[in-house]
Amino acid sequence: MDVKEAGASLDALVSSFNTRIAELQQFVIARNMYPASGITDLSAIDAALNGMEVQVQNIKNRLRDETRAIPKAKKLIEAALQQQKKLETLSSSVPSFVPQRIINLNQDIGNCVQREEHKQIIGLEPLKVEEPQRKEKKGRASPPMWYVSEDELNSVPAYMKQRLTLDKVNAAIGDMATYAEANAQLIAAPRKKLSENNLDKALELRDIASSDGVKGKHFFLEGDIKGPSLKLDNTGKALLTVLRHLGRISESRIGHHRVIILLRP
Repeated sequence: MDVKEAGASLDALVSSFNTRIAELQQFVIARNMYPASGITDLSAIDAALNGMEVQVQNIKNRLRDETRAIPKAKKLIEAALQQQKKLETLSSSVPSFVPQRIINLNQDIGNCVQREEHKQIIGLEPLKVEEPQRKEKKGRASPPMWYVSEDELNSVPAYMKQRLTLDKVNAAIGDMATYAEANAQLIAAPRKKLSENNLDKALELRDIASSDGVKGKHFFLEGDIKGPSLKLDNTGKALLTVLRHLGRISESRIGHHRVIILLRP
């Protein structure tokens, strides 16, 4: 029962009381006229009044509970609105594409799960070999993919942002992470496993990776830029300018290379 229904019930009780009072007046007159039957009628009226008093008390209790619940309901509504705003912000910041490297990773995980399920179906238990825990090498973490929010992009000056959209900016971030991951794999690869075409670049990348300001960070070279979203054109230059302005990347000149370093939040 809400507050409006409770109010309507009180109005109905008031009307009922007025009707009962009028009947009581008639019964008093009737009692004087018929003393023998007056006691029974008055007893019935007293029972009815007691029942109505109980009903009024129940309504008061319900109104008190509803009144106490109103502040809690307001807080819940405020929390729900705040959560909605956060979800809308996250939704506007998520790009409309999924980087290919993430798709490949999910496929590899799915294949591993399928193989494990197959082993369980045929009744084979995987051989468990306790291996010493290996310490993860520095710099082998995944490249940062620090996406830009709509509010951040709106804060960029118009002359710098030009006609860039949120999807284009975040797509460029995905491309940069792909370039940086490819370079990290070349740097970490054993020399004997590198082809002649990749050996020179790997050695050059290792020298750059050991430089001050680059060591321990993910990076790529200007020559690595090859799309699909980030290209060496006017739009690509604008994307790099915006991302540098928003603190997603920094640049350094090492030798004849322009090195773009990915920054973490």
